[in-house]
Amino acid sequence: MEIKKILWPTDLSENAVRAMPYVVSTAEKYQAEIHILYVLKEYVEFGAAYGDTDPEADYERMRQWERETAENRLNELCDKFLKSCPLFFRHIAVGDPAKKILEFVKKEDVDIVIMASQGTESHFHFGIVADRVLKCSTVPVLMVPTQ
Repeated sequence: MEIKKILWPTDLSENAVRAMPYVVSTAEKYQAEIHILYVLKEYVEFGAAYGDTDPEADYERMRQWERETAENRLNELCDKFLKSCPLFFRHIAVGDPAKKILEFVKKEDVDIVIMASQGTESHFHFGIVADRVLKCSTVPVLMVPTQ
């Protein structure tokens, strides 16, 4: 088996970070690229927020804040854990996390997904996402227990 591309989907929680040693070890062993994927919330339109008459502007501010927060956290994780891996790439998508992970696997021709079995600090219950990815993935999935 040859591994050239690794996908580490993360919700940026401490549980998700527990998969990082497996990601780094696998990347070092196979000299593989690491692709880190974070999925932003898809905000449901429900009318004006915070008394504003322009809900789209509110949604855009929320999206921008979340994107900036995610980018900062991804930068911190990369600086802390990936200095020994010269080929790592950060990706941010918007939508259903499991669907976006599975789409990314196909689109980027990923060889293996390494992820935590459950996140804790996210907008989605990562256990459900992990289960869907495990059942529907077309490539091997290494599920790292969080406890």
